[in-house]
Amino acid sequence: MTANDRTSLADDPWCQAWVGREERAVAAIAPEAVAALAATLDRPAPRAGDALPPGWQWLFFNPVAAQAELGDDGHPVRTPQGFLPPLALPRRMWAGSRIRYLAPLPVGATATRVSRIERVTPKAGRSGGMCFVTVTHRIASAGRDRIVEEQDIVYREASSAAVASTAPAAPAAPDAVAEPARWRRALRPDPVLLFRYSALTFNGHRIHYDRPYAREVEHYRDLVVHGPLTATLLQAHALDAWPGRTLDAFEFKGLQPLFVDEPLALCADPDGADRLVLRALAPDGATAMRATALFHPRG
Repeated sequence: MTANDRTSLADDPWCQAWVGREERAVAAIAPEAVAALAATLDRPAPRAGDALPPGWQWLFFNPVAAQAELGDDGHPVRTPQGFLPPLALPRRMWAGSRIRYLAPLPVGATATRVSRIERVTPKAGRSGGMCFVTVTHRIASAGRDRIVEEQDIVYREASSAAVASTAPAAPAAPDAVAEPARWRRALRPDPVLLFRYSALTFNGHRIHYDRPYAREVEHYRDLVVHGPLTATLLQAHALDAWPGRTLDAFEFKGLQPLFVDEPLALCADPDGADRLVLRALAPDGATAMRATALFHPRG
């Protein structure tokens, strides 16, 4: 029996054998890559020795696969020899993360990331079978842990039914757009932003730049905004809301896709002295991503 013949719910011992698997990667936190992301996000560029901004660690440690090793979706083909389990579920998405920022990761440093598969959890969703794979990434530099992230990756079945209308989004109701927030920022991700972020993170997933593929194969309404891009924007929004403070932890969960050339809103509200509740809102006011940011206590 081949990997592709395995159950789509991945509830057999063969799949559970991936739990505990580890891989190690080394990366230079290159100032050139950091400057390129700063330009892409219209943010000031940190210099060598400065702390890497939260979320910018996703620039690094990304797999580099040969062109011949890519699947139809642009992701590397999963094999039994790879780190992630080769589930017979073709659609893969980053569902959310829980991150602890333990110490600054300096720009220009050399860092090591050790990744470990913690759980493989089958579930049944409205659109069919799915499976969550939880991975812990531990980033260290100069003998000290800097960032620890627990990441949820969801695998889903292919579907011939549209997950979103291919028609343009309907205008949002005024009261939905005006949903109150203490700090709010509006923006409209365009194709150039999505292309540049894909290039910087070496992300070949075609839903972010190949409109015919996104619409006709994966049945999205349009190009999809990267989940980690939205999460990076939310972390920057949190730091803008409380300037001068240190982010200790950040947690996010994607609830629905956001699409290119459609307005989105970043919202932040205080929840106590050291915690912000954050949302990324779709044009109709629905929460597409929710998050929390925990800051180091004052004093």
